[in-house]
Amino acid sequence: MISHRKQLFLIPMALSLLLSANYSCRQDNSAKQIVALAENQLSLLTEETGRLKQADTTSLLVSPRTLNGKGELVLVRSRDWTSGFFPGALWYLYELTGKKKWQDKAVRFTANMEKEKTNGTTHDMGFKIYCSFGNGFRLTGDTAYREVIIQSARTLATRFNPVIGCIRSWDHSRNKWGYPVIIDNMMNLELLFAASRLTGDTLLRHIAVTHAKTTLKNHFRDDFSSYHVIDYDTLTGQVLQKNTHQGYSHESAWARGQAWALYGYTMCYRETKDETFLRQAEGIASFILNHPRLPEDLVPFWDFDAPEMPDEPRDASAAAIIASALYELGSYSANQLLYRSKADAIVRSLSDHYRAEKGTAHGFILLHSTGSAPAKSEVDVPLIYADYYFLEALVRQARIREGKPVV
Repeated sequence: MISHRKQLFLIPMALSLLLSANYSCRQDNSAKQIVALAENQLSLLTEETGRLKQADTTSLLVSPRTLNGKGELVLVRSRDWTSGFFPGALWYLYELTGKKKWQDKAVRFTANMEKEKTNGTTHDMGFKIYCSFGNGFRLTGDTAYREVIIQSARTLATRFNPVIGCIRSWDHSRNKWGYPVIIDNMMNLELLFAASRLTGDTLLRHIAVTHAKTTLKNHFRDDFSSYHVIDYDTLTGQVLQKNTHQGYSHESAWARGQAWALYGYTMCYRETKDETFLRQAEGIASFILNHPRLPEDLVPFWDFDAPEMPDEPRDASAAAIIASALYELGSYSANQLLYRSKADAIVRSLSDHYRAEKGTAHGFILLHSTGSAPAKSEVDVPLIYADYYFLEALVRQARIREGKPVV
């Protein structure tokens, strides 16, 4: 017999469990709905991409990137830094659904990227190759994919300068910078770590770790916000300039740059277990989540210091990257509940208020991203990397619910 007093205790506990179960059920239903939308949208995007590729007499266009000012679909060649995100998005949709048709599409679009494995003119090898071939290898174990990953990493390593301790980012704008390194470059280190594991080549790992440590030293302010571009002297390795290229000003906090930093140092901790990287990721997360100009819906304006808030454009791509990073960071940090609840809230916000309606936007999933506001380029449009990291966040959210490792 349960005492009256115990009954009073058990009733609210039972109610709490019931509410928790209902919330979990609502989350599951919401996730299924957004995955269903993603399937519809990427089916359309695949069809429209195929149609435009057929119309391309050079046959060099491989992946969708965005919509232009007329609302028309824009495709890019494999050399474009965004070219690997569409095949990567298809791999994530295959992972979320288990449907072979998405694997088949992913295989087809991934194949278009292989020639980039020897393109030493870019630092974006990780974006192009690891998002496509990396996910393909993770999900299929295809040894041909393994070889592309290894070759791509070795190509990327040729851009490392040991005096500076960083991989060179851009080859353009030599009139502005001698040796520019951008915060985005943190994302390409994952390729080096992966190839090092696959081959036992410790030099690749050394380059990744050195780049991360040099960037930590020179890219960040005391509040854990990041500069966009650091220019180095190639003879001495000293910092010459601290600039921006896509942010509001040299001293502002460009939103997607903060997202790249959060994701990059979370990944570096995963690969090294160096507590310095974990503390850096937690500091960046604190800067973002506690920023007084972060909107209530957790989707940042394109720059945290943009002057015309709340009339500035949002950046859904930054929000998607942050959500994905927070899911992983929660696996390593004592702040797990905070980070995962914030990631859930961002995913919910993007799903409810930033997604395209079924059959619109030529098949992109998310709206309202910002590429480069200062250049008036790709402002308030869909961007393929927003969709990629949104789907990655959904994959990580699903793995958490299933009790699996996030990565």
